[in-house]
Amino acid sequence: MKDEKLQKALARMGLGSRRQMEEVIKAGRVTVNNGPATIGDRVEQGDEIRVDGRQIKYTAENEKRRRVLAYYKPEGEVCSANDPEGRPTVFERLPKLTHDRWVMVGRLDINSTGLLLFTNDGEMAHRLMHPSSEVTREYAVRVLGEVTPDMARAMTTGVMLEDGLAKFDDIKEGGGEGVNKWHHVQLKEGRNREVRRLFESQGLKVSRLLRTSYGNIALPKELRTGRFLELDRKDINTLTDLVNLRPRYGTGLHGAAKEKQERIKNKPLKARRTTDSRSDNRSGSDNRNSSAKPKTSGSPASRGTRNTRDRNDKR
Repeated sequence: MKDEKLQKALARMGLGSRRQMEEVIKAGRVTVNNGPATIGDRVEQGDEIRVDGRQIKYTAENEKRRRVLAYYKPEGEVCSANDPEGRPTVFERLPKLTHDRWVMVGRLDINSTGLLLFTNDGEMAHRLMHPSSEVTREYAVRVLGEVTPDMARAMTTGVMLEDGLAKFDDIKEGGGEGVNKWHHVQLKEGRNREVRRLFESQGLKVSRLLRTSYGNIALPKELRTGRFLELDRKDINTLTDLVNLRPRYGTGLHGAAKEKQERIKNKPLKARRTTDSRSDNRSGSDNRNSSAKPKTSGSPASRGTRNTRDRNDKR
């Protein structure tokens, strides 16, 4: 029997969810070995798969190395592969892949910062984002105004927004002085601007929002804005465990790539502003001569975020 079902293979390669791929197949937009495809067809290494006439490079699931990047998104970047307004995007600083693609796990709005995950495994990305997986996202939020106990209770009990009921799973004070106070919140959804809208429902304004963790992966303390780190096998497997995916052979860092990551952890690269050259990291180079100055957030979350290994070891 051939390796896997066609709709699963297309989803795994980051073209959409399985249900979306089933619709694409039903619409007659997919061919396998020059013949029209049907739902349930199975494919294997060597098959020629095309979507809308474009050939898709197929690699069997057990042969493809699963990769995950942790990226520290700065303000001003758009969570999209292409932006009609010409604004910088989060994909522009990622390393290029050959016959593969990076799939973004969740989104952050243009004014938000913090942890973004990218993977070359579309099925993994889909499961991490799907509400049924109930993967926790954690944010540090600087709020203009006082969050009273009644407000906190309302936001954890549930607030009816224009797209349905929303709530935080947890909210805690995070320090700060004057009218701007930090709070740490957790939720298991990724709806558009959900964190900001929950605070706005209480007449409060969010002046800064930073994602500090996604699932059991925390924003690495050595990671600076505009930079990425590639996760090693242990951390990747903690994510696949969350969404009931089998570990894959060859996952993780090896050789020179592993040595490079260790150098970055020991000597973090400087932060990069959104206005830095868009092309200076497309090849994935270290660019240690960058003239960008590190940003300091003043956030208790950014100063105190534990790295992934610390968090996992303590669990």
